[in-house]
Amino acid sequence: MMQFNRFVLDNGLRVLVHEDNSTPMAVVNVMYDVGARDEDPSKTGFAHLFEHLMFGGSIHIPEYDEPLQRAGGENNAYTTNDLTNYYCQLPAENIETAFWLESDRMLSLAFSKKSLDVQRKVVCEEFKEHYINKPYGDVWHKLRELAYTTHPYRWMTIGKELSHIEHAHLDDVKHFFFKHYRPVNAILVVAGNVKTEDIKRLAEKWFGDIPMGEKYNRHLPQEPKQQAARLIEVHADVPLDAFYKTWHMASRLEKGYYVTDLLSEILGGGASSRMFQALVKEKKLFSNLDCYHFGTVEKGLLAVEGKLVKGVKMEDVEKAVNEEIEKIKAEPVTEIELQKVKNKTESIIAFEDMTIMSRANSLAFYELLGNANLMNEELAKYHEVTSGDILACSQEILDEKNSNTMHYFSRN
Repeated sequence: MMQFNRFVLDNGLRVLVHEDNSTPMAVVNVMYDVGARDEDPSKTGFAHLFEHLMFGGSIHIPEYDEPLQRAGGENNAYTTNDLTNYYCQLPAENIETAFWLESDRMLSLAFSKKSLDVQRKVVCEEFKEHYINKPYGDVWHKLRELAYTTHPYRWMTIGKELSHIEHAHLDDVKHFFFKHYRPVNAILVVAGNVKTEDIKRLAEKWFGDIPMGEKYNRHLPQEPKQQAARLIEVHADVPLDAFYKTWHMASRLEKGYYVTDLLSEILGGGASSRMFQALVKEKKLFSNLDCYHFGTVEKGLLAVEGKLVKGVKMEDVEKAVNEEIEKIKAEPVTEIELQKVKNKTESIIAFEDMTIMSRANSLAFYELLGNANLMNEELAKYHEVTSGDILACSQEILDEKNSNTMHYFSRN
């Protein structure tokens, strides 16, 4: 059971504290309730660009990393379609340095054309390196566009196209900051060798005076139920043909999420899974194969992907994948098979919660979902899933009409 204390400042900043005196370290994690799904469709990639800009200096601190490193700390950040997260770890006795740095960034970035030019260039290079010039780099750009017609999950965190980042203006950046990066849209989690009363005092001192901002309420266009299968063919200079297939699935807080998570493990979660055994080991159609989902807050995607063995035909692969899909829709999985993936899931959760950094991140995420204590209830939700649930879920979401397929052909 994960213990934590929670309080809210007058400006709306939610603060969670997890005390752990078994470590000399502390983690300060700031999560903002903004991700790529909140972008204007004509100005995508902003949430991620912002992650970079946040390291470009704030009003009183021109260089973020230097004072943190002097205090023995390290930091990083990441952006997803749903959220943006900044975190640092440092010796607990130097924790005030992290409060000073994070509060100054939240108070106001040092908006400058120079900083924007530098970070824009960095992000553009990242876009080119990972999504334009890298083999298979365009897969999820194309597959998201295929699977989503309406919802903003149809573009990736890096952005829909390079030009959106290239044409980002300082005014756009300022507007984005003051709309989303406010205390009322933020969650501060502190974990490690700390005392809640000290954190309360530090939170008031460093964050209490920051203007609240307006609560951001989402009104995102929802994806209509998919009524017909979609297929796309791509030809590119890649070493091997590849096969991708996705299905729409439940959102993060629905029971169907937990069922689908276990279903993905049964189908293709590792070397002992059904598809890996049948299609990689026995039939030797794929050189590797994975089944997974994106873990998104709103309705997401379950995916199967694999690289074909040289000389294998795409139609043979598709037929074999569909046979495995039909099998799982036809009869309940055995209790042994279900228990195996539940045990694996339990060990993954336990392993993830071993570090204070992971615990801090999880607390912030569950608070973002609406209830930090969900962290303590997750395991029970997995254990409640029955083989009947897996069967019903398979029949509902693994419907061909709900699918999006990509045949990715090598020109080589």
